[in-house]
Amino acid sequence: MGWYFFNEGENMQKSESIAKLATALAVVQGKLKHAKKDSANPFFKSNYADLESVWEACRSLLAENGLAVMQFPGQYEEGTMSLTTILSHSSGEWISQEMSLPVSKPDAQGSGSALTYMRRYALAAVVGVYQADDDGNAAVQSKVVSKVIAKDIL
Repeated sequence: MGWYFFNEGENMQKSESIAKLATALAVVQGKLKHAKKDSANPFFKSNYADLESVWEACRSLLAENGLAVMQFPGQYEEGTMSLTTILSHSSGEWISQEMSLPVSKPDAQGSGSALTYMRRYALAAVVGVYQADDDGNAAVQSKVVSKVIAKDIL
């Protein structure tokens, strides 16, 4: 299936109507800025937006538009942890989804890492937060610098 997955038999759950929630989320997404890649992953030699950065990108916009995100850890079962994420609106409308992730080590550290990873990805997915594309920006800047240098040499 993949590294993380939605639980079998579990589909997105929702209130009878999500019209007001969807309208508020559209406003949030229209104003949303990217999450900053301010944490380092030494294993892959790359930067990423950690949970705090994802929250900082969306927290005030969610609150201003009557939206809240709740995340509840599930049980550790057969080497996996689960997390339920609920996006709710002040009108009482809501949507939720549960996901699971294999735990790398069967201890508190492994469970905590899996939960943090799921919280970050689920939050970003439900709200629409994206990470700044530092690699793309670097490539564009590199081309601009190359053109300037070539112009000066010629």
